[in-house]
Amino acid sequence: MTSRTSRDVLGRGLSVLGRAIREQPRIFTVAVAGSVLFGGLVIASAYIVGAVVGDVVVPAVERGSVGVAAIALAAGALFGMSVLRVVGIFGRRLGAGYMQFRLQAAYRRRVTRRYLDLPLSWHQRNATGTLLSNANSDVEAAWYPIAPLPFAVGTLVMLVGAVASLFVTDWALALVGLAVFPALFALNVAYSRWMAPRQARAQRLRAEVSGIAHESFDGALVVKTMGREAQETARFSARAGELRDALIAVGRLRGVFDPLLETLPSLGTLAVLVVGAFRLRQGAITVTELVSVAFLFTVLAFPVRAIGWVLAELPRSVAGWDRVRRVLDATGEMSYGDVALDPADPTPATLTFADVGFAYEPAEAHLPGVEVLGEVSFTVPAGKTVALVGPTGSGKSTITALAVRLVDPHTGAVRLDGADVRQLTAGSLAGAAALVAQVPFVFDDTVRANITLDRPDIADDDVWAALRLAEADGFVAALPDGLDTMVGERGTSLSGGQRQRLTLARALAGRPRLLVLDDATSAVDPRVEAAILAGLRAPTAGGPAASILVVAYRRATIALADEVIYLEHGRVLARGTHTELLATVAGYAGLVTAYEQAETDPQQERTPDEVKPLASGLEIEVDR
Repeated sequence: MTSRTSRDVLGRGLSVLGRAIREQPRIFTVAVAGSVLFGGLVIASAYIVGAVVGDVVVPAVERGSVGVAAIALAAGALFGMSVLRVVGIFGRRLGAGYMQFRLQAAYRRRVTRRYLDLPLSWHQRNATGTLLSNANSDVEAAWYPIAPLPFAVGTLVMLVGAVASLFVTDWALALVGLAVFPALFALNVAYSRWMAPRQARAQRLRAEVSGIAHESFDGALVVKTMGREAQETARFSARAGELRDALIAVGRLRGVFDPLLETLPSLGTLAVLVVGAFRLRQGAITVTELVSVAFLFTVLAFPVRAIGWVLAELPRSVAGWDRVRRVLDATGEMSYGDVALDPADPTPATLTFADVGFAYEPAEAHLPGVEVLGEVSFTVPAGKTVALVGPTGSGKSTITALAVRLVDPHTGAVRLDGADVRQLTAGSLAGAAALVAQVPFVFDDTVRANITLDRPDIADDDVWAALRLAEADGFVAALPDGLDTMVGERGTSLSGGQRQRLTLARALAGRPRLLVLDDATSAVDPRVEAAILAGLRAPTAGGPAASILVVAYRRATIALADEVIYLEHGRVLARGTHTELLATVAGYAGLVTAYEQAETDPQQERTPDEVKPLASGLEIEVDR
């Protein structure tokens, strides 16, 4: 079983290396050329050293005098060979390094591009730490053997040349070489076999440690407020300890094999000297030939290790490549059609949900999916505002995700201006609709960069107009550097309400025809929220107001809507104006009244922005 596993790792590892060579053939050729040049010069150097000793040094010792011309010629030959070897080393290392870093950069881009192509449901099934590891350490591991690969290829050429030169010199010395070189190769293969499972486990643990660290840091607020620092530290320490032990196991195995790989060529040199002395006494070889062969075995020790380096890193490479390929081969990316929306159309869009059903995929394939929406139908008419109201878990956020096609419905259709959003061209929907999510995300950049997102058609005047509409121009103008103020990672220098208004301004700067707000103003003052929504409904100098789909809880916000859609358990239970539903739907009235009471109850220790009501009137914490 172990043998089959070893052969499998070797075969798959060579396949990964073959892929690298096919993708970077020119650079690989340059690197191998440098390595072959170095290998050929190693063999040539051995015979030059032998000639210097046998034809210059020994005669000089026998004569008792040194020929200056002969010494100068020998020194010149050795110097010239050294210079050429430096050229070979430079070409080999430069080519190998350039090839390795190009592959790592290319596959980091491919993995990241694949992340962006895959649907939200795929990301929900994969831990963020694992995805970070895929794009970083797994890509590095996959192409780690590239650095010694050209050296190893050149070494193989050098070994063939060395064995051939040994047979030309003397058959007995050649037999010593035939015994030593295969032994070195067999030792490297055994090394790779034992190393494979250890490297694979270490690579897996790297991803797990990264995942735990990211989860702990990302959830720092929860960890600190719940007093779970010690428990999180212990959880991380336990997995980090496993990684430490795995890496120690890798190092221990290297500690066993490295001395053997170093010793074997030295034993070969000793065997050459013993056999060579016997052959020299028989007159079968000369001193020059004996010195050349002995020197050749001495200098071959280091290059032969390059083969071992490649074989030793193949298990790690295979483990990394398998994890990278899992991302590249993942299915489920959204397909696009050929229906294009007019990017210059200034009129508000019409959004239609027609018998939409949706279920989130389970974490494990054998489990059934969780239905969130069933036969949901409604329309957001052009230029109108529709509010989604319902208890937690009723499907409101899922509807907003469907509206901007973060996910696709399992049944029914979502249409924008009559066109199924699945038939739109790539970029059409993003140019016409904008989502402001419940949890605002702000990049570690300037205010300007966070709003424009490098969109070339958004000037500073457009930025300030969007900020005014989002009721954010006042606090931005008061910042130390205005639009050029750095807001910190995730906008840590801003309050929750400021971050929400900044992300709203980001959406408005693109002048969307459909604006989808998923409880996007929950952290701002009710008066400011009302001003924002009133401004969004009013026509602007740039044209009519956008159509608005808003997830709302506050009575004042809901009252601004032209129509209210009331949801329970993923289905539309009622629709109408706020006044109509308040009078006719008990669940709706209870929900809105409960939140209003939470806002006005002076006994509440928390602010109204920190609670959301359930249909029963209970309160739950908002996940910020």
